[in-house]
Amino acid sequence: MKSYKPTSAGRRDSSVIEYKKKLTTTKSNPHKSLTKGMKSTGGRNSAGRITNHYRGGGNKRTYREIDFKYNKKDVPAIVETIEYDPFRSGFVALVCYADGERRYILAPQQLAAGDEIIVSETAKPKIGNRLPLQAIPVGTFVYNVEINPGAGARLARSAGNAAEVVAQDATHTTLKMPSSEIRKVHKTAWASIGSVSNEEYRLVTIGKAGRARHMGLRPKNRGSARNAVDHPHGGGEGKAPRGHRRSRTKQGRPTGKGQKTRSPKKYSNKMIVSRRKPGRLMGGKK
Repeated sequence: MKSYKPTSAGRRDSSVIEYKKKLTTTKSNPHKSLTKGMKSTGGRNSAGRITNHYRGGGNKRTYREIDFKYNKKDVPAIVETIEYDPFRSGFVALVCYADGERRYILAPQQLAAGDEIIVSETAKPKIGNRLPLQAIPVGTFVYNVEINPGAGARLARSAGNAAEVVAQDATHTTLKMPSSEIRKVHKTAWASIGSVSNEEYRLVTIGKAGRARHMGLRPKNRGSARNAVDHPHGGGEGKAPRGHRRSRTKQGRPTGKGQKTRSPKKYSNKMIVSRRKPGRLMGGKK
């Protein structure tokens, strides 16, 4: 992390990640055949209505096509570069397979240019390798975990995150998720060894509003500062209390402060051994 001297109000307390020390190249020229243009929606749906608030503007970005299915098995690959990806918090790695094909993958910590990785049922549990959960020893940290075998990676994909293999049984592997939730995943699902790169991402202080706007983030205002028609917390004379017991979203659903928002009839509830614990770990109060 790099911190600046408070030469201005915007510089005070702001911090950035020193990419030169972490990436093999800082040039914004990704592998062209693995990129495509991406149109910014500004948080609006096809009808033009805002469905995701506080989004808009920001720098133009090129989308990198990341391989989350890892369907090229038993073919070794060499890591060519570790690169920045504007659409995700972790870094990406450009790998070249023995047959000459190149793909982008989500880079784990400690992976460097020149390292060899492989996707195989008989692979060693080494950083960057990918293998079925049933072949991974208990106590190993994994990322890019599948929920349904063959459907592609879904779990533990953001910067610094990893799930820990805590038990193996006849049909399922038990994982401890980054949220502290303990859940079961079918043992034939695949996972990559290690934890996602750029672990300092969550320590960055944006520092000023202009930097947030470049990131595509618009200003946020409190629900209690709005009119009653615009938010369940709005309305009233002066600084009024919200008028009901639990805090709500604009759509009226419960949110924040340790409230449970998961559907009691969700199909995957049976796979959860222990629910996540709200509090400081999840960014809430102790």
